Amino acid sequence: MNYKKILHGMSNWFVFFLVAAFVVTCCMTLFITVMSESLDLTFTEENISTAAKLTFGNVLLISLLFTIIDAVRRRLMVDRPTKHIVSAGERITSGDFSVRIEPFGDNYAYESFNSIIDCFNKMAEELGSVETLRTDFIANVSHELKTPLAVIQNYGTMLQSPDLTDEKRVEYAKGITDNSRRLASLITNILKLNKLENQQIFPVSKHFDLSEQLCESLLQFEEIWEQKNIDIETEIEDGIYINSDSDLLSLVWNNLLSNAFKFTESGGAVSVSLSADDEYATVKISDTGCGISKETGKHIFEKFYQGDTSHAMQGNGLGLALVKRVVDIMQGEIAVESEIGKGTVFTVKLKRSDAVGMEKAD
Repeated sequence: MNYKKILHGMSNWFVFFLVAAFVVTCCMTLFITVMSESLDLTFTEENISTAAKLTFGNVLLISLLFTIIDAVRRRLMVDRPTKHIVSAGERITSGDFSVRIEPFGDNYAYESFNSIIDCFNKMAEELGSVETLRTDFIANVSHELKTPLAVIQNYGTMLQSPDLTDEKRVEYAKGITDNSRRLASLITNILKLNKLENQQIFPVSKHFDLSEQLCESLLQFEEIWEQKNIDIETEIEDGIYINSDSDLLSLVWNNLLSNAFKFTESGGAVSVSLSADDEYATVKISDTGCGISKETGKHIFEKFYQGDTSHAMQGNGLGLALVKRVVDIMQGEIAVESEIGKGTVFTVKLKRSDAVGMEKAD
């Protein structure tokens, strides 16, 4: 219970009571004074009427004065803040989610309006975040869809060549099929993540080989590392099984590997390692890219945080937030170590499957 607000409310009513009592007292004193003066002469109906009229006139005058004072008070204390809030609301309606309202100081008279303003600013911030999420989600989806669509288009164009050998034709057709499946899987994962963000679905765990999944994810970037002449280093233990949602984890590896290749200059190196103990499987993805500062590292998993935007290859701030969300849902851990100019290492720890021994025995 806020005793300060209760005392403030009681003081307001007390002040109003004193003002009203003062006005009534003034009117009654005036009436009695006039009547007393009249009684010194003669107590007639005319004198009483004169005193009543004079008192009534003074009551009207005082009422008019208080009406003017109240109008000025409402103009300054009610209409002005209301106009600011309505104006800001209209800007929100028109799509400007950057609008914020400054509180009207510490005056108790504005306390209720300041509470409304505080809620309004929080609402505007949330709406702005939702709008940023929508914009970044579209940008992220467009970026992720671009690669398989480009591959499908290129293979489709090459298939139209009349002098293709049967071997090449089969190769191109297989490329179209593989990328179509990748595209369909990507769309499914995006929709699933969107539902996960809204807590509409839960991950579906299954027993699978994490070693094999990491290798498959890495091979999807073969064209990129060949173009940039990036040295690939792998240290992946075989037969590491876990119980988890393989589709969602695939998005984790794709995002981390995509960042590693994106920020690594030509001639650099990207390393992927997988090790395990009895309880956890640990995946490390490192690169020799530009690195990130300690301050950026503190916020890198926050939604929409982009850190140093001077880098032309900087992402849209959504991918790593989604990676963190997936790892948290899987009850895993993710950490980042980086040094400017030397590179970055992402470490993901996931609980191992209880049946790992049986799988190895098989």
